Amino acid sequence: MQTVKPVEQQKVTLQQYDTVRRLTLGKVIIYLCLISLAVICIIPFYLMLIYSTHNNATIASTFTFLPGPFLVDNYMNMASKINIWRGFANSFFIAGTSTVLSLYIGSLTAYGFAKFKFKGRNWLFLFLLATMMVPGQLALIGMYRLFSTLGLLDSYAAIILPAAANAFNVFFIKQFMESSIPDEIIESARVDSAGEFRTFNQIVLPILGPAISALGIFTFIGSWNNFLTPLVLFFSLDKYPLPVLVALVQGYYGMDYGLLYLGVAISILPIIIVFAIFSRQIIGSVALGAVKG
Repeated sequence: MQTVKPVEQQKVTLQQYDTVRRLTLGKVIIYLCLISLAVICIIPFYLMLIYSTHNNATIASTFTFLPGPFLVDNYMNMASKINIWRGFANSFFIAGTSTVLSLYIGSLTAYGFAKFKFKGRNWLFLFLLATMMVPGQLALIGMYRLFSTLGLLDSYAAIILPAAANAFNVFFIKQFMESSIPDEIIESARVDSAGEFRTFNQIVLPILGPAISALGIFTFIGSWNNFLTPLVLFFSLDKYPLPVLVALVQGYYGMDYGLLYLGVAISILPIIIVFAIFSRQIIGSVALGAVKG
């Protein structure tokens, strides 16, 4: 014999159904918005790859989402004008060396600010933070005169040494260090007769792994995209990094859109690969730093 549900139970069931329907509709709207934003962000990169396979006449006269037959021609044309892979190697060397030095020097400086008590520490740290508000372009003239006096113009050191002193890295790592490394760990290492450099290299650096991994990716990308400083401090074509060489294609040899799109695609390929491989680590490291901070 079938039993009839009480009126109150039927009302609860209807309310639950309405709640599930509203949640489902809300999720659908959210997913549609996210998909739309993703498509909007992807379209420029997709068009860049597509236009790198077309010639100048096609790009100037038509708008298309389909690839063309001129990829090899554009590459051969670019290879005859600039050594794109030499620029790729220059960018990788400059960005990699700058990132390693910047992270190590920044971590060591942050260690001094976070774990050493000395007179004027806070004022010195405020002065360091104030340098973050000065645009780097304002220092170019001073850098040019300094490296000209030292005989370092048109050398990799002129780009790598300024990049090694990064105030933001010091600030970021100091905040992470103060919230993640208790003073007792440092004191116990000192009691065991460990020197400061040994304490830093063997104890502090491994704990800083999440912060350094996230910060290293952003530092590498920023150094990879550096355009103005190499343009001013380099004179030799074989030392130019990739962004400067791509600009030369546009400046010295006229406007060839297919060649330009191909050069830009090659120049951003490492950045896309880094984000594709390490996106989870980037988000996880930044989230960990935010929670600990």
